[in-house]
Amino acid sequence: MIRVVAGIVVEDGRMMVALRGPTMAHAGQWELPGGKVEPGEADATALARELAEELGIQVEVGERVGTSEVPIGPRTIQMHAYRCRIVAGRPTAAEHARIAWADAAELEQLAWAPADVPLIPLLVREVTC
Repeated sequence: MIRVVAGIVVEDGRMMVALRGPTMAHAGQWELPGGKVEPGEADATALARELAEELGIQVEVGERVGTSEVPIGPRTIQMHAYRCRIVAGRPTAAEHARIAWADAAELEQLAWAPADVPLIPLLVREVTC
């Protein structure tokens, strides 16, 4: 099982989403930004590190909103999604093809990466609350 973390960043009723780049698995699909948790690393530490590396932002990691567990080929991806607040920087696509901000209706229409799909209802609720 591969443990990954993802950040839910909402500003002005829109959620930050990232389009997977052409060299990434599931290229052309949308995801919550984040990445793998290293052995011995806390989820919050891993998420802050990944968002700094991938997007050039510093975040405050809040509570966990949901978890998905999805088999992808011979592996299972267990993804834990956490609320995050940007405390420094503006997101830029370093590893992704692009970054976008989506409202609730747009979230439901995106072509999502498999590990994110089970979380869509929770993500829509996060934007509409």
